[in-house]
Amino acid sequence: MVTTGLVAIDSTILATAVPTIVRELGGFSSFPWLFSLYLLTQAVTVPIYSKLADTWGRKPVVLIGIGLFGVGSVLCGFAWSMPALIAFRAVQGLGAGAVQPMAVTIAGDIYTVAERAKVQGYIASVWAISSVVGPTLGGVFSQFLSWRWIFFVNVPLCVVAAWLLWRRLHEQVERRPHRVDWLGGALLTASLSLLILGILEGGNAWAWLSGESLAVLGGGLVLLVAFLRVEMRAEEPVLPLALLSRRLLATAALVSVGVGVILIGLTSYVPSFLEALLGVSPLQSGLTLALLTIGWPISASQSGRLYLRVGFRITALIGTTIVVLGCLGLLLASSHPSLVSVGAACLVVGLGLGLTASPTLIAAQSSVDWGERGVVTGANLFARSMGSAVGVAVLGAIVNASLRGLDGDTHPALLKVAVHDVVIALVVVAVLTVVAAAAMPRDRGQTS
Repeated sequence: MVTTGLVAIDSTILATAVPTIVRELGGFSSFPWLFSLYLLTQAVTVPIYSKLADTWGRKPVVLIGIGLFGVGSVLCGFAWSMPALIAFRAVQGLGAGAVQPMAVTIAGDIYTVAERAKVQGYIASVWAISSVVGPTLGGVFSQFLSWRWIFFVNVPLCVVAAWLLWRRLHEQVERRPHRVDWLGGALLTASLSLLILGILEGGNAWAWLSGESLAVLGGGLVLLVAFLRVEMRAEEPVLPLALLSRRLLATAALVSVGVGVILIGLTSYVPSFLEALLGVSPLQSGLTLALLTIGWPISASQSGRLYLRVGFRITALIGTTIVVLGCLGLLLASSHPSLVSVGAACLVVGLGLGLTASPTLIAAQSSVDWGERGVVTGANLFARSMGSAVGVAVLGAIVNASLRGLDGDTHPALLKVAVHDVVIALVVVAVLTVVAAAAMPRDRGQTS
């Protein structure tokens, strides 16, 4: 739970401080990279860490992740420019790639499916606390101290989490010979880096049909094809495509992609939107966004009772439908914004995400044994991270196109149009997520 808190607080504390960081370091058009590069390094390392966890055990991998996350946090706190801060966020992401999936995998190792229904309440409480503590600390640090403390605060948490895991986690590793697919990992990193670079900077740093754009996007696609060919031949691929041939795992991954896009879309743009258009403080915008991450753990803690009764598929369908309703409410609120209307929409979206993310992940975990659980968990969280990484790039491109190279802080009318376009895109993603949930295989719940 303490380890989960590292990622949970980090996911909410930064968004409220973005406007303050931009005012001090500059670079409004490049601020999506603060999220995108972090999510990219997190996403591409999740499958590698998951494979190592099935080889070495969960404990050494999660301790390495905590160490990298702590180092990255310290570097971010001392960043002297926006490019430096973005680069150090990548180091944080390298650590987060181990922290989040290992925490979830360890819970899957320790508890049965029926027991996890209760454990979800405990883990969800971490997100509930973080959803209040994160935005509050982000707002307080930005207004009264310095935004740099939003990174320094991670250091004592890293120390406590590492100490608790070192002392309390005792695991029996199923020793099997494994080979890590380093070539696949390198190709995946390179291809996704180029694709995200092309999406974010297209129409901003260069024209969409320019030679630079075609070279970057084309290079990314070529490397992605090379990655897929390597994975089909690798003895132990970093992202097992064979696993995704299973209907349950494939549809759960697609749902996870949608969750990632929606989550990053709201956390990235709601605070900037509120602060620019309504003139609210970082603390107020942070607490409004907190309703999203309060709704999530409330419904996640109850999802166990629901999926044990009606099954994973029906639970996910209920959740994704609620997400669509919340996104439609946010679309209406974007035309006539207020703290109440935006906060209410975020709460509804959060309630839906809690009934979507947890059941689909647990369904995937429960379909495999210990030897595959790390990889399956990693693949599902990889899909969510990639949804967030690519999603923030696409949404950033939408915003940059609407702003036409101007600063959102000084042109609030254009920012309002940009955020309205972003919310339309989120509505479309939410509808597609419902379709993915409907494609999950039918089940009657599992209690073993």
